[in-house]
Amino acid sequence: MVSKDQAIGGVIFAVCVIIGVLYTLGLFYFGNPFGWALSFTLVAIPVFIAFIAVMAIGAWIGWTMATTPPPKPIEEITSELEEKKEEAPETKEAEKTEAAAEPKEEEKKPEKKTKKEK
Repeated sequence: MVSKDQAIGGVIFAVCVIIGVLYTLGLFYFGNPFGWALSFTLVAIPVFIAFIAVMAIGAWIGWTMATTPPPKPIEEITSELEEKKEEAPETKEAEKTEAAAEPKEEEKKPEKKTKKEK
């Protein structure tokens, strides 16, 4: 039995092979049976699609750059890191005193049932 992904892949493969063969036959083998318009059209359509795809990617990159907020200045980031380093020893000391004041309770693990109890 073929999975859904494999079936879709097979269809995509078949369509690409058929289009490739027809394109090649239309461009080179038939030698313009309808005049110059057929070979021009066969070249113009893929070039147009590729051009539009490149322009769409460029527009997407530009939109992303235009709508993304600028990053913080490096000075601001370093000052935040320094503040955190200064606060860190104070918080560690407070945690140690709280831990010493409160005794820890041991956690009980749930007992496993044997096959006979089930």
